[in-house]
Amino acid sequence: MSRVDFSERPMLVFWETTRACAVACRHCRAAALTEPLPGELSHAEGLDLIDQVAGFGRPNPILVLTGGDCLMRADLFPLVEHAVSLGIPVALSPSVTPVLTAEMVQRIATCGVKAVSISLDGASPQTHEQVRAIPGHFDDTVRAIRALVAAGLTVQVNSTVMRLNVEELADLAALVKDVGAHVWEVFFLVHVGRGVASGAIGPDEHEDVCHLLFEASRYGFVVRTVEAPFFRRVVTQRRAGGAPPSSALYQRLSQRLVTLLGPPGETPSAHTTATRDGKGIVFVGHDGEVLPAGFLPLELGNVRERPLREIYRDEPVLRAIRAAQFGGRCGRCEYADLCGGSRARAFAATGDPLAEDPACPYQPATPTPTPTPTPTPAPR
Repeated sequence: MSRVDFSERPMLVFWETTRACAVACRHCRAAALTEPLPGELSHAEGLDLIDQVAGFGRPNPILVLTGGDCLMRADLFPLVEHAVSLGIPVALSPSVTPVLTAEMVQRIATCGVKAVSISLDGASPQTHEQVRAIPGHFDDTVRAIRALVAAGLTVQVNSTVMRLNVEELADLAALVKDVGAHVWEVFFLVHVGRGVASGAIGPDEHEDVCHLLFEASRYGFVVRTVEAPFFRRVVTQRRAGGAPPSSALYQRLSQRLVTLLGPPGETPSAHTTATRDGKGIVFVGHDGEVLPAGFLPLELGNVRERPLREIYRDEPVLRAIRAAQFGGRCGRCEYADLCGGSRARAFAATGDPLAEDPACPYQPATPTPTPTPTPTPAPR
């Protein structure tokens, strides 16, 4: 049970420090830019945002500085210094570009940052570089991960599941272990931005992948998911003695995992904190607009006009999300609070952030309740 009251404060605040990024990944929610967009929060506004994060009180949320490429923000390290001075844990999510030099790795390691996440979307150069669209990027990424681990940082590998790489997931898990990463965070596609054309897998395959990820969590690194909270249902079912699926995809992947890493020998380390878009998570865009999460483009207010604490605590749609006031299968599911489905995917599929998540195949047995209507903010 989390000691954080998610009705009062998030666990994670993501700040899109800039939209500028030199990499044009095929599944990204944003378009790549070589320069910041107009309207980006200024240095003074960034400091104020950090003060707003501290305004939630202790335990302070973790501030994740992302982008774009956060390393393209000229005042990144003064912003980190300010957050650290307030006792806010800081994580960075940089892109692997020529900016991420050995000197930069050392600067990150000595500035007070607690963790760094790096994206790796294939176990082979061919797959990863088909996603990242940069020759040689696979080797650069593996070297960067090893360097960050060697520098003493907690390193998270981010991977997005898609049709292109689903058959490589066991090999990717083995690579995560080999490079010494501490966390493997696996993103499940939501059809926004360039992700629309990236080839999402189907609900039954999502289930297979979740079971594979449970198995992978027994090899010495933490496994988490993004936009797949139903992973927590699978973890709960497996820990209670539930059987894995008999499907061909799961069997291929699980057998490959054992072939590469041997029989699993550790207690599963799978993330099961009951967060979701808008519950324990909030996202601040480059221009100060607040969203429930990065993949849920529902503008709730702007930190230039209203305190982040007020937006997070008081917005009706966030209160409904935290209360699990969902429609369809998500609304009648016994795992509604633990999971609650991807609110971003529900919104992308139906325009309603409280609808059921179409990517989950689970069929609850209880009748559908009448949901409490909650106003959705109009587009700003």
